[in-house]
Amino acid sequence: MANASFQNVSKSFGAVTAVQDLELEIADGEFFVLLGPSGAGKTTTLRLMAGLETPDAGQVMIGGLDVTNLHPAARDVAFVFQQYSLYPHYTVFENLAFPLRSPLRRVSESEVKRRVLEVAELLRIDSKLQNKATKLSGGEMQRVAIGRALVRSPKLFLMDEPMSSLDAKLREDLRAELKRIQSKLGATMIYVTHDQVEATTLADRIGILENGVLRQASSPRTVYDDPDSLYVAQRLGTPPINVLPLEWCELQGVPKGAKHLAVRPEDVRVGATGTVGTVEVVENLGSQQQILVSNPLSEIRALVSVDSGLKRGQEVRLEIAADRRLFFGSGGERIRL
Repeated sequence: MANASFQNVSKSFGAVTAVQDLELEIADGEFFVLLGPSGAGKTTTLRLMAGLETPDAGQVMIGGLDVTNLHPAARDVAFVFQQYSLYPHYTVFENLAFPLRSPLRRVSESEVKRRVLEVAELLRIDSKLQNKATKLSGGEMQRVAIGRALVRSPKLFLMDEPMSSLDAKLREDLRAELKRIQSKLGATMIYVTHDQVEATTLADRIGILENGVLRQASSPRTVYDDPDSLYVAQRLGTPPINVLPLEWCELQGVPKGAKHLAVRPEDVRVGATGTVGTVEVVENLGSQQQILVSNPLSEIRALVSVDSGLKRGQEVRLEIAADRRLFFGSGGERIRL
């Protein structure tokens, strides 16, 4: 495996800037996730690393080597696409073996068999090796697609929303499998998703992209607790973070330049003191309830105990712990105390 980096990389398509001045270091063995909505530049970033796109400026590095002008086949990376891209008339074994039988690689048939069996067992599809790809379930086809990347043992794995077409249960199962496999192999992976659950469960670090600009690259916990901007704060969290007027807190506790107050729903408490509001909605979330409280200032979400006894129309007082408040400027930049 290898480390990888982008050094002041930019890429435009006509008048649209897809990636702008990207500076990013990915460590050897790291599971790095790029998170952002459609159009943020995630797939373009991945394609720049793979060599499927050429940057307008900057350098792409893999293992300390400048690969900016190298052909994709010469970079020794494996790309797993959103669609399965399997050969339907091939068996699972033949699909897994296909990359090893490329003229660019001289791999003996005994070594092909060994690697295919090893990867099939790792992905728990060894019982399906003689099945045609058309006879597999969606989850099994995605495992085969991932397996075709794993058999090569490349320097770098690139994955572009490989689970987006699966149902929720399959995605949950495959996420756990992929993280287990990555940890076991010590593989370097760059994974693209718009799903915050995938990002937080898989990533060693998350990179938040906005309109081609990398806004923050940190551990999932840091991105959640200590975001650099309001945009970053809004990318993680279910229920989403509350964005409130400054009147929700005492004026002496507001840093200079702050225009917005933000607070996570789990950091809002129902207490004997605080801002008064009326419960508009009570939603059961299993072990917790989400309540929506409104007053003339705004609406705010809070998470409370499932046995809170709160009912729609009830008046409550809400408290926000001083050390859990996040402040942002008029442009969404973080204002720190």
